[in-house]
Amino acid sequence: MPALRIATWNINSVRLRLPLLADLDAALRPDVLCLQETKCPDELFPHDGIRALGFEHVIARGMKGYNGVAILSRIPFTARAGDPDWCMKGDCRHVGVTLALPSGPLDLHNFYVPAGGDIPDREANPKFAHKLDLIAEATAWFATHAPLRRSVLVGDLNIAPLEHDVWSHKQLLDVVSHTPIEVEALAGWMRAGDWHDALRHFVPAEQKLYTWWSYRAKDWEAADRGRRLDHVWVSQDLRGSLASHQILKPARGWEKASDHVPVMVEMTL
Repeated sequence: MPALRIATWNINSVRLRLPLLADLDAALRPDVLCLQETKCPDELFPHDGIRALGFEHVIARGMKGYNGVAILSRIPFTARAGDPDWCMKGDCRHVGVTLALPSGPLDLHNFYVPAGGDIPDREANPKFAHKLDLIAEATAWFATHAPLRRSVLVGDLNIAPLEHDVWSHKQLLDVVSHTPIEVEALAGWMRAGDWHDALRHFVPAEQKLYTWWSYRAKDWEAADRGRRLDHVWVSQDLRGSLASHQILKPARGWEKASDHVPVMVEMTL
């Protein structure tokens, strides 16, 4: 059966880091690449540079300076119609497509969940409230569409849910991205769609697994104080198709690197 390689990366400005897409492509050769935090309005999206890499099919939803998501694909797709504008903010945090695969259509969702600010209190921090509200809306929406078939959800979900998804479970319990209320919210979203965690399919829960290292660390590699904020979920009918995964950790050391690294899952479909 042919392989399908889907990668996801919070690029932290697609125009600033456009040259790094060539490095990513050389390392991973994805069929589909989902980007978050593109920080680029649609009219300025660098379509020519991306098509030069062989991604002929592109959809971008962006805004000036903040947020933004895009899907770059070597496989034809159609944009999904009718997906919500989460929290009615128009803040470019989700894009969905249906890939036209020889084995049949596959729905792909690309999400950029709000980081949530620094204070884990919805009353004191509107950013944290927005994060919880978006996840609650997504949970309810996917629950009405379950059971999902031939579906993949990827993105920077800005939550590290498991004990070994962070460098110190005890020290980060009150730090936004690993607080109990966020962890339970993300678990509820997964249950609602009956999603399967594709990265933990390959890496046991008792092993450390990170996709993000802070810019604040003087030596991010030596400190290795990471978190797993980037995720790939698949519907249960695709669980048996999971073939391999890759966390491109060397990308954190690239010149002008994002603080996230690319993540890829390969499936046989």
